[in-house]
Amino acid sequence: MKKTLTIIFGVIMILAGVVHFLKPEIYTPFFPSNLPQSAIVYISGLVEIIVGICTLSPRYRSFGTLGILILMITFLPLHIIDIFRDKPVIGSHLIANIRLPFQFVFIAWAWFINKK
Repeated sequence: MKKTLTIIFGVIMILAGVVHFLKPEIYTPFFPSNLPQSAIVYISGLVEIIVGICTLSPRYRSFGTLGILILMITFLPLHIIDIFRDKPVIGSHLIANIRLPFQFVFIAWAWFINKK
C-alpha cells in the first residue's frame, strides 16, 4: 500500500511540475506582480519534477518527500490567500475552498511516505 501511494505521489508531482511549463499562466496570478512570476512558476515546476523523481527512487525518497513537504508548506499561504480574494485564481470560491484541504492532504501524504 505504501509503495503504491509513493508511486502515485511521485507521478502526481512530476505531472504537476510539467504543467508549470505547459500552462504557466495558470500559476502566475498566485504571485504578486512585483515578483518575478514566470521565474517562480518555472523554478517551482522544476523543483516539483525533481522531488517527484526523487520520490520514485528508494535511494532519494527521503529527500524527495522532504522537498514535497517543504513545497506544500511554502505554498499553503497562497491557497489560503486565494480563498479570500474577490475572484480566486483557482476559479471560484467553491473550488478554492475544496482545494485548500488538499494542501493538507499532500502535506500529510509526504510526511507518511517520509516516515521510515
